[in-house]
Amino acid sequence: MTDMATGKLLPDSKISLFDSKYNLINTGVTDVKGNYTFAVECGKTYNVRAAKPEYLTKELKVVIAKENNGRTNLDIALEKEKCQVAVGDDLGKCFGIKMIYFDLDKYNIRREAALDLEKILDVLKENPTMKLDIRSHTDSRASHKYNEALSDNRAKSTISWLVQNGVDQSRLTGKGYGETQLVNKCADDVKCTEEEHQLNRRSEFIITAL
Repeated sequence: MTDMATGKLLPDSKISLFDSKYNLINTGVTDVKGNYTFAVECGKTYNVRAAKPEYLTKELKVVIAKENNGRTNLDIALEKEKCQVAVGDDLGKCFGIKMIYFDLDKYNIRREAALDLEKILDVLKENPTMKLDIRSHTDSRASHKYNEALSDNRAKSTISWLVQNGVDQSRLTGKGYGETQLVNKCADDVKCTEEEHQLNRRSEFIITAL
C-alpha cells in the first residue's frame, strides 16, 4: 500500500477482507513495506477495504481467477484527506510542510527551503483566495536590533520568492519577530548546539483569509 501522491509506503494500515456480499472474513495491517496477505479461494470475488488515519478509506473489488498460481496482487494507493483549515491556522502544520529554515546571519532561500516553498506555492495555487502572513524568526545570537532587521529581511525574501513564482503580492504580508518567539530554551547566554539554534531560524505561514 502506498501514498497516491508520493508513492511512499504506508505501514500499519488497516486492511479488511469481505466476501462478495460484504460479510467480513478477515482483518490485518500492512507490514513495514506496506504489504499485506490474506488466504482466499480461487474463482471467488472479494472486496478489500484499506484505511489509515489522515487518508481517505478505499474499497476495491478483486476477482480471484479459477486457475491461479497461488498469489493475486492487489496494489492499493490511498489519497490523503484534504486538510480543513481556518483563518489563524499554520499552513505548514496543516499540509505537512516544514518550516523554512535559514543559515546563520543569512536571509537567502536555501535549496531545501525552496523545495518546501514549492509546496506552499502549490497550496496557494489550489486555493486562489487564500492569503498568508509570513512570520520570520531568528535565533538569540547577535543583538535584538540586528535580529529584528535580519528576520524582516527573511520575511521579505520569502515573500519575494513566492511573488517571483506567480503569487500576487496582495495575498502576502510579512513581519520579522527577531528572537522574541524562540521555540526552545536557547535564549541569550544559554549553551545550545547549532541544530538547536537552527530550529529558531524559521519562517511560518499563518492563514489570514480563505
